[in-house]
Amino acid sequence: MNDAVRLDVVICTYDNAPRLAETLQALAAQRVSEAVIWRVLIVDNNCSDDTPAVIERWAPSIPAPVESVRETRQGLNAARLRGVLSGDGDWIAFVDDDCVLAPDWVEQAGRFALAHPECGAFSGEVRLRWTAPPPAWVDGYGYAFAETRLGDVPRRRDWLAGAGMVLRRAALVGTGWTEHQFLEDRIGRRLVSGGDVELGLRIAARHEIWYVPQCQLQHVIPASRTERRYLRRLVFGLGVSGHDVAALTWTGSERDWWRHARERARGHAVQGARRIAHDLRRRRAALDAPLALAFAAGWCAGMARLLRLGRVARRERLGSLARAS
Repeated sequence: MNDAVRLDVVICTYDNAPRLAETLQALAAQRVSEAVIWRVLIVDNNCSDDTPAVIERWAPSIPAPVESVRETRQGLNAARLRGVLSGDGDWIAFVDDDCVLAPDWVEQAGRFALAHPECGAFSGEVRLRWTAPPPAWVDGYGYAFAETRLGDVPRRRDWLAGAGMVLRRAALVGTGWTEHQFLEDRIGRRLVSGGDVELGLRIAARHEIWYVPQCQLQHVIPASRTERRYLRRLVFGLGVSGHDVAALTWTGSERDWWRHARERARGHAVQGARRIAHDLRRRRAALDAPLALAFAAGWCAGMARLLRLGRVARRERLGSLARAS
């Protein structure tokens, strides 16, 4: 079919069978026209739970071919790469194993891809669905869970969240990402991040990337992920990855970088202090000083890690993503 788009929906999963079941159930409910030729690739990243049984149960209900592949190297980057190399669609949609797509998500993604064949990547509206009412200290940290609500009109963006990111295969391959990734992403239970931001930035350096609100999904957040200790670790990891992305995209001198990094660290610390002051004045139940300062602490940890590199390695790393793009 000449006017059709071919889309690979790639789901990378690690020991999250209950949530994966809901993700696959939403795929089974998709209403897709003949203009979208789609398939589902599930990447089992060393699962030890009931993931195979969940796939076996739901695959027959999904109105598209379903294939399960295994990736033994632990980590989201490795799993995503396996999904990319295992498919052949012109477009690749990365759907997390805790995301529930709207019934027309695949159709809307296909329509936008058909209408924007030169677009490099796009993602849509991400709403958070809490399995239990979130505690007060979670307020203001929706970004940590990839919440994305930017209005009802499509718009250009500079970067994308990983939940529901759709990439044009040719654009992705052209960035060199399939040969080398600069930043780690989640590895097992380690709360590292930055891989999705790297993907978006590398493509944005060469192509348009878009926010498409018609592609709507829910990101399911269990109560365990709203606990203070977990959220502190999550925001700390975002601070580290924020530093790493900034360092990798830096285009100035090393001396200017350290001046810039110190100013950014100070700004993040001031922002955290303002949150603490706000919570002290208005809602003491939400007060969590370590959480408020976690991003700044992560940024400083990223600075320290970069500083510990040898001089040559540090110079090679600083600005490497900008040079690759």
